[in-house]
Amino acid sequence: MIAEESTAWPGVTTLPQQGGLGFEFKWNMGWMHDTLQFFALDPIHRRWHHDQLTFAMIYEYTERFAMPLSHDEVVHGKGSLLNKMAGDEWQKFANLRMLLAYMLTRPGKKLLFMGTELAPSSEWDHDASLQWNLLRDDHRREQHCQYVARLARLYRERSELWRRDCEPEGFNWISAEDRENSVLSYVRRDGELHTVVVLNLTPVPRDNYRIGAPARMAYREVLNSDARQWGGSGHHTREHVTAERAAFHGFPQSIVLTLPPLSALVLSPEPGGGA
Repeated sequence: MIAEESTAWPGVTTLPQQGGLGFEFKWNMGWMHDTLQFFALDPIHRRWHHDQLTFAMIYEYTERFAMPLSHDEVVHGKGSLLNKMAGDEWQKFANLRMLLAYMLTRPGKKLLFMGTELAPSSEWDHDASLQWNLLRDDHRREQHCQYVARLARLYRERSELWRRDCEPEGFNWISAEDRENSVLSYVRRDGELHTVVVLNLTPVPRDNYRIGAPARMAYREVLNSDARQWGGSGHHTREHVTAERAAFHGFPQSIVLTLPPLSALVLSPEPGGGA
């Protein structure tokens, strides 16, 4: 059972024997509202609202959360998810791809409302079918649908993205402090397995961007939301990097990346890539 609950009432997912309500999961409404407000901001203002994306981790382990991008947000004049994003049409799609990558790679179970993979411009209408024709008529929508499918496959393939959602050991920030550049980086873990995620929340590419690395090994890019195949700019990235003996962000080693505009990069260790 999942509770659609938006208050700070404690113990929604605690066992009844321990004084709780006994639900398996609780919707993280705070995360949804803060995140959608952030992605609606012009990127030039995002440095002053950096905490809207990081705040949810402060209370992440008080409940077992599901993260919704729900029907409530795409009806009654609120607009479609795509049209909530800041910028022109290209930036809206780039922001939406980044938002979905962020949702799929942070802790918490996922609840994605039907039709999000189509990126419709109009909000949901319960009297009409989903706009499947968009996949036939608009190449950008077809690319977006394929991107959402790739995200789902990545999520299934990488146990560190889901196995330890409700445990603090399953997540840690690399850097949550770079508000000047509006960049976030973090690690998802499942024991020895780990994946690195970097979000560039502005349309400014970041060359030679250094972050701490969880291990001294080689990493490969397993997802780039800015790739041309998804409708991105195709800005050149470093698809393979090796951690150097250069301490950074509290780690004894670090990697240097090129961050495309309005993008999410997901990197995983190369098989046999220990350095």
